Amino acid sequence: MRSACLAVFACMTAVLVACGPRPRSDSDYTAEIESARRAKDAALAGSADSPVPADRRSIVLPLSYYQVDPAFAVPAGFEDAPGGSRSTIEVETSTNQPRRMERVGVLRFTLAGRSLRLSAFCEPGDPPDRLFVPFADETSGRETYPAGRYLEIQRSSTGVYLVDFNRAFNPYCYYNPTYDCPLPPRENRLPVAIRAGERVKPEVH
Repeated sequence: MRSACLAVFACMTAVLVACGPRPRSDSDYTAEIESARRAKDAALAGSADSPVPADRRSIVLPLSYYQVDPAFAVPAGFEDAPGGSRSTIEVETSTNQPRRMERVGVLRFTLAGRSLRLSAFCEPGDPPDRLFVPFADETSGRETYPAGRYLEIQRSSTGVYLVDFNRAFNPYCYYNPTYDCPLPPRENRLPVAIRAGERVKPEVH
């Protein structure tokens, strides 16, 4: 299941993908995220394509999340790879099968007064219409999945990006260890605690 962890599960798109500014009011934004989370639970529970095995759904679902916090949805600038050239790196995966990925560029943003950056990737040869952003942070292995979490961000024609950690999600290998999921490279290990997005349940593993 090499590429499944990079594919957006169709019924989950609303919670997984971010692009432009969030809704104007915090209440609208919170309602949007909470609605998408309920839709994701329903999709994972009922779809034939769900990565959660049927015999584990009562354990895994409903998913565990941090409370929605608008402070974790921040604007970002995006720097394309110099000259538009996409460098290729090798990343580790959850099944110890190194995978080659292309670095599309870098997202730069400020969170809680700190200047941070995350590299964005895509599969080799794929059009970079969506930015795949794996990351780890100071909650990894404690409150969140030890292997890190993912963001997927729609490419923007306006240059306006939103790094929305309330939409951070666990890779499919959290639900089902047969999935082969890329792990965040060292450059995407944030020196802060990102208490937003999907968490882990102690009983799952």
